[in-house]
Amino acid sequence: MMAQAKILIVEDEEDVLELVRYNLEKNGYQTETAPNGRLALEKVRSKTIDLILLDLMLPEIDGLEVCRTVKKDPKTAEIPIVMLTAKGTEADIVTGLEMGADDYITKPFSPRVLMARVKAVLRRKEMPQETADSSVLRIQEIEIDSGRHRVTVAGESVKLTTTEFGLLKFLASRPGWVFTRYQIVDAVHGNDYPVTDRSVDVQVVGLRKKLGDAGRYIETVRGVGYRFQDPNE
Repeated sequence: MMAQAKILIVEDEEDVLELVRYNLEKNGYQTETAPNGRLALEKVRSKTIDLILLDLMLPEIDGLEVCRTVKKDPKTAEIPIVMLTAKGTEADIVTGLEMGADDYITKPFSPRVLMARVKAVLRRKEMPQETADSSVLRIQEIEIDSGRHRVTVAGESVKLTTTEFGLLKFLASRPGWVFTRYQIVDAVHGNDYPVTDRSVDVQVVGLRKKLGDAGRYIETVRGVGYRFQDPNE
């Protein structure tokens, strides 16, 4: 884990900002803060930031636009973004994930859950350098290149978040196998990651949408979880 990681907190509610900053610094992280989207983008461009905690409803520039701008810039695109939002509908969350967010936390949240999510995202950020797998998995019209962290569908590149990439790779590498939501979370995030059934479902919805027609290969098994369709069936 990046014990001295610098985290940018983008939040216009002062009490929430102070709660987040207190818990991060208590756990050994450095912090930067921004009360609006404009200042957040200035800090992202001028400072070394390891992770962004991003509120969605912000003055001047909203959180979705901040996320879109960060992810479009090659200099900042690799910075993980965790959205902090009171907008907890599935549509809101999927929109955030489609913009490139790596995770989301709905308000109100517990500091313990916040810290676990931050640690999990930072741990995943380090994994490509430490455990990169150069193998390429081809199944149906999907190609998953672990070494380059790249997915193509019928030759067209598909931009996935780290979580979506791990989810797709886990299911596609075992076609036909049915996994519970908790097995998926343990494989993608680690077994200390706090999770609800809904959070896994939202990630799957976002992944299917990005894969287009190929999203049909990720099948829902009612009462159990998910599987990747076996091409031999």
